Amino acid sequence: MADQVLIVGSGPAGITAAIYAARADLKPVMIEGFQRGGQLMLTTDVENYPGFPDGIMGPELMEQFRKQAERFGTRIITSDVTKVDFSSRPFKAWVGDDLFEAESVIISTGASARWLGVTGEEKLRGYGVSACATCDGFFFRDKEIAVVGGGDSAMEEALFLTKFASRVTIIHRRDEFRASKIMANRALEHPKIEVVWNSTVDEIVGSDAVTGIKVRNVETDVVTDLSLDGVFVAIGHDPNTEVFGDQMETDEKGYILIGENTMTSVEGVFAAGDVVDKVYRQAITAAGMGCEAAIDAERWLEAQHG
Repeated sequence: MADQVLIVGSGPAGITAAIYAARADLKPVMIEGFQRGGQLMLTTDVENYPGFPDGIMGPELMEQFRKQAERFGTRIITSDVTKVDFSSRPFKAWVGDDLFEAESVIISTGASARWLGVTGEEKLRGYGVSACATCDGFFFRDKEIAVVGGGDSAMEEALFLTKFASRVTIIHRRDEFRASKIMANRALEHPKIEVVWNSTVDEIVGSDAVTGIKVRNVETDVVTDLSLDGVFVAIGHDPNTEVFGDQMETDEKGYILIGENTMTSVEGVFAAGDVVDKVYRQAITAAGMGCEAAIDAERWLEAQHG
């Protein structure tokens, strides 16, 4: 017999959806993935999630989310979905050879930040290396930091970080920004922002925290050492939608498109969090969408069963 609700993904959106669905007695199954907990698992201090005045570690926050979902009866599968078929109901999802069938599906697989792939980046992620200025900018008050990128998101990150940092250096591999003219001009005209053109980051330096970067000029091949306290990587995000293929409508970047509520182009399949949202990308907005998706699924299921 098919489950009522299948949730794919276990970041703030997926787990909040599970909590609401479980409390509505929908007995949800959540396939959380091997990389459970979403991007907060890569975050050290979370100080902007309501209810934690002293802050909380990202992994600890997600563990509390998970316990709450389990408390209300969510069945959790720690594996990755390998294939889906949303062409008819019940909807089907496979984990290897194991088949799961459900009357409704909530997709909350999130998005992954693109990283530079340089030495020191992974080791220092959460210790001076970040992909979210809104999340982590506060920790860099009166510090010197770099932003890597040249698009609108890089300009937004750099401008936001000027509220805290003493100096923001934008590292860009070309001799002009890809960003819109207005955003580029705002960055170029800001007194706290400097730009290093035609350059890439070769290495992020530091043992327990970022102390600097090695920057290579792509024209001269000369490597320069820059002393600073943080590196914000702003070269884009990729929604985690590969497994869904062309089963539903997405935008040109692969983000799932939803209608007036959280329903996708497939009736009975809903989506929430960063797999939809390329603007805010916050834990609290993802959690809010997860709540919406669970309520939307509950109401849709009620309508189906008369």
